[in-house]
Parts: sequence; structure tokens; C-alpha cells
Amino acid sequence: MILFPAIDLKDGECVRLKLGDMNDATVYNTDPGAQALEFERQGFDWLHVVDLNGAFAGETVNGDAVEAILKATKNPVQLGGGIRNLDHIEEWLSKGLARVILGTIAVRDPQLVKQACKQFPGKIAVGIDAKGGRVAVEGWAEASELGIIEMANRFEGAGVSAIIYTDIDRDGILTGINWNSTIELANAVSIPVIASGGLASLDDIHRMNQPDANILEGAISGRALYDGRINAAQALAILNEHH
Repeated sequence: MILFPAIDLKDGECVRLKLGDMNDATVYNTDPGAQALEFERQGFDWLHVVDLNGAFAGETVNGDAVEAILKATKNPVQLGGGIRNLDHIEEWLSKGLARVILGTIAVRDPQLVKQACKQFPGKIAVGIDAKGGRVAVEGWAEASELGIIEMANRFEGAGVSAIIYTDIDRDGILTGINWNSTIELANAVSIPVIASGGLASLDDIHRMNQPDANILEGAISGRALYDGRINAAQALAILNEHH
């Protein structure tokens, strides 16, 4: 079970948004590379990075910050936000990313995702962001008519390495992860699922150790780690107890 610390990039800085609102951002670190190294020192094995400006712009905006992160940490990094074509995917993977997360394009052009999985085996994850139980796109600014499981099923057997499932209605407000719908999704598909959005306290960490949650690959934590609501060493110790 992997706990992924999150770095959300806005204007080159590490921030957290509330409910996906770009105008409601808290800056936690102005040096993304230093933040990445800090997470590595704390004992994390992975890093989850989102280019928030990129998600809205449909292209990479915080590229320098991402490259600084890749230079600073030895940990594998997965990146989402604004990556919309094969050249872009290839460019990022060549810079040392472990995984590219495709979100909006996965809704608009599932074929591109399948092609990317063939071309870059094991390197493609799909981000499914839900608002009111429907898939949201364009940096969460729009909701689609697509159901969560319906969308995940499109990629069954395509070689997607993970689905990152975010409940936007809980993101950045520390109300706890939507475990029911996350576990329901994980049971509906064979693709590994990572929980995201709302991880609030050590209760959520303990919840990750429950037998029904074993099906998940892990969970992402942002604000709770930055705010100190979750102590990294404690959280990692709890997860390691069971493995």
C-alpha cells in the first residue's frame, strides 16, 4: 500500500487548492525541488505531481518546476495536468518521469490512451476526477455525462498501470477519502486504483489497512501532510505494520 505525497504546482510554487478552485490556493513551499527532497527524506517511496496551470491550459505550464523535482529526488514521480498528446508523453518520459497521468484526454480520446499504453508499457496512468458522481474534465471546470465505472471500463485490458480516482467534492477540505466509491471502483475493474481527495488524518491511514481496502494500490495525501495533521513517519509505520 503506497502513500503518495502530492505536490500541486501553481505558478511554479507548491500549493493546495480547496475543491479545485484556482482562486483558493494556499502556498506551502516556493521551492518544489526542496519539497520533493523533503518527502524523500521523510521516507516516502513515490511522488505525485500535478501541474494545475497545465490542467487548465491543456499544455505543460510548470515544466521548470517539474524538472527541478525530477533532479531533486530519486523517487519515481507521476505527473498529471495538461498532458494531451503522444509527443508530450514521450517528452516527459524521456526526462525521467515514471508515469504520466492522463485525465481530460482520457475522456475525450480514449484511443490515444490505448495507443500510449502500447507505446509506453507500464508508464500510463489515467486520472478519473469525479464531481457529484460524474467524470469532470478541463481541470475540473466541466462535468461530463460519463459515470466513473463506465469510464474506467473503457480502459480495461488496455495496459493502464493505475487509475487515480479523485473525489473533487472532498479535495483539499480534509473530510476523509470517499472510501466507498473508491473501493467500489477498484472492485469493478482489474486496473489498480489509487485513492485521492480528502485524506484527512491517521484515521484514513488506518482505513487503508482494512481488508476491503487491500485491493487499492494506495492513496494520495496533500494538505494533511503539509498541515501536519498527518505525521509522515507515523503514517508510514502504520502502513508498514501490515506488510
